[in-house]
Amino acid sequence: MESFDFNLRKFNTSNIYSYFLNHEDATKTDLASSLNLTLPTVTKNIEYLSDLGLIQVSGSRGQTGGRRAITYSLCAEAKISLGLDITKHHVSCVAVDLNGKIISFKRNWLAFEYTDSYFKEVASLLNTFVKDNNFDEKKILGVGIGIPALVQSDNRTVFYSRIMGFEENTYEMFSKYIPYDISMFNDAKASCFAEKWVNKEIQNTFYILLSNNVGGSMLINGKVYSGNNFRSAEVGHITLVPHGRQCYCGQCGCVDPYLAATNLSQDDLAGYFANLAVTTDEKILDNWDRYLDYMASTIINVRAILDCDIILGGYVGAYLEPYLDDIKRRTLKISTFDSDADFIKLCSYKHESIAAGAALHYISQFIKTI
Repeated sequence: MESFDFNLRKFNTSNIYSYFLNHEDATKTDLASSLNLTLPTVTKNIEYLSDLGLIQVSGSRGQTGGRRAITYSLCAEAKISLGLDITKHHVSCVAVDLNGKIISFKRNWLAFEYTDSYFKEVASLLNTFVKDNNFDEKKILGVGIGIPALVQSDNRTVFYSRIMGFEENTYEMFSKYIPYDISMFNDAKASCFAEKWVNKEIQNTFYILLSNNVGGSMLINGKVYSGNNFRSAEVGHITLVPHGRQCYCGQCGCVDPYLAATNLSQDDLAGYFANLAVTTDEKILDNWDRYLDYMASTIINVRAILDCDIILGGYVGAYLEPYLDDIKRRTLKISTFDSDADFIKLCSYKHESIAAGAALHYISQFIKTI
């Protein structure tokens, strides 16, 4: 009976806390009505969550002159999580709060090299980021690290890394200097997790990461499908052009060398797309035209196999809104079954999604403990 009572209390507390995650504020009556709980149960849990510093009084609601109901809201920065996006040329640092909102970010230009001094410098950049933002270190849940490599389910073991040459002891190299709990994630899967966070209704979807490398992540019934060997959804290595461009993996004609963001710009995508909107340079326009055709072919290959929505994300995905109709038109032109292309979606998490998605791992784990 005692175990049952404990589980019921935890269930009620979790439901009340989750309500605040999805609503700006609430009164005790709102909670009792929405969650089918008694007012005494709600009151007891409000006091408990308030004592933990997780919710706070936010105001009141009701008729002027009468007794107004007190409203409560989430203390979003009661805990924070940090995230890193590690690439060949830069390291992005982000901090996210309990709502999953990015509260601060900074991109640092740092050339990757697998040396002790590099990992020490990454830790130094992170430490500076924490100090510059005056973050209370006691509130930091951990650091999620997004990398262009395949990682085992333990979030520690790298088992494939042709892009940048991460080695099996990468976790130890990071943890040697970073003074927080850390977890590593494949960049595409981290980015997809961020997308799922802001679109909780997503069920069956394929996420295409269009960044400096091309990756993918597949959601089935709302959960990431990793495959038997943790290498599912590697859309960057579908053969797009037989005997085509050399890919970093050693094969020729993969999607990656055709859709990587570096085909458009080496370091300034914002500038590239600003120029694309006004340029008359035929070379630039022709390159963009081919890029869109390669994108349409990739989309339709994924669609033919999985028959699900496809989200375009990553560095390039953030700038595709003005071109969405064109992408849909090109995709429909080569589609066998579809009469419309509404299955093509653009990412909601448009900037720093890799670092944010990696950070959200710790937010998600924390929420499960409430």
